[in-house]
Order: sequence, then structure tokens, then C-alpha cells
Amino acid sequence: MMQSLTEHSGERMRLSDILSVDRILVDIDGSVVKTKSDALRRLSEMLSPAIAVQPDEIEHLLLEREKLQSTGIGDGVAIPHCALESAQAQALALLLCPRGVEFEAIDGEPVEIVFGVVGPKRATGEHLRTLARISRLLRDEQTRLRLLASPNPTAAYQLIDANESAQR
Repeated sequence: MMQSLTEHSGERMRLSDILSVDRILVDIDGSVVKTKSDALRRLSEMLSPAIAVQPDEIEHLLLEREKLQSTGIGDGVAIPHCALESAQAQALALLLCPRGVEFEAIDGEPVEIVFGVVGPKRATGEHLRTLARISRLLRDEQTRLRLLASPNPTAAYQLIDANESAQR
């Protein structure tokens, strides 16, 4: 039986445990992610290898979730998320889009930070805790600004990891 990721090393799971540098895209000039559809497609492509599910399946579920209500939560942040039967664990991907992308966010503003979250259907509590951790991380305006100023995926990952370490 696989150890629950929530009990990772006897501690609560951190975002940096389920995110990796190769699942972070820093689109400084806005040439890669121009629309909400581009964002969802790119997240699906990045998350696919992490959970061994085809990108099309993830993209379809993220689009279905967006039809219910935009996951643009305001302050330039969106957290598209979905759950799959076949996913074995939580996985994150991150798009940093300093130029902004129209996302039908709750505040009507473009989003610049897009966290994609995919997890197992059977782990609803873990999924909700992951969404809450992302919200907590991004609640602070300085953290959002520092993240958007990241020159590359490694710098963004290190910022998230350092932020979580400081909150212990």
C-alpha cells in the first residue's frame, strides 16, 4: 500500500513536494500563454507525465470545472483543478504570466499566476488542503510579486520552497 502523501516524512505535505521545476512555466513575454484555453492546455501537458494520464483527459476535466465557475479567485490568481479516478497522487503545475491572461476571474482582472492541481478522486480532503495551501501562499501580495519576478522555473520553485520552510 502506498504511503499517504499527506504524511510525507511524518510531516504535512508541502507544495514543493508535489511541484517540480519541470512543471513550472515562466512566460515573461506572454508568447506562450495568451488565453485561458492556452493556460489549461499547457497545465494539462505539464501535469500529464506526473500522473500518467493523457493531457486531453486532464484538459477536458479542467474545462468542465471552468464551465461550473471560473477558478480565477482574484488578485491575479487562478487555481484550475480536477480529480481523476486513475490519479495515484496530487500533482501541481504552475504558470507565471506577468503580462496577464483573461480568465473570467471573480474580480474581472486578468490572472498572472495559475496553479494547476490534479489529484485522486478518493482523496478529497488532501485535494482541498492543497488548494488551501496555494491560497495561503498567494494571499501575501509580496509573495505574488516575488513569484512573478522569477526569471526562470528554478527561481520560482526555490521561492515557494523557501516560503514554506519559513512558515514551519
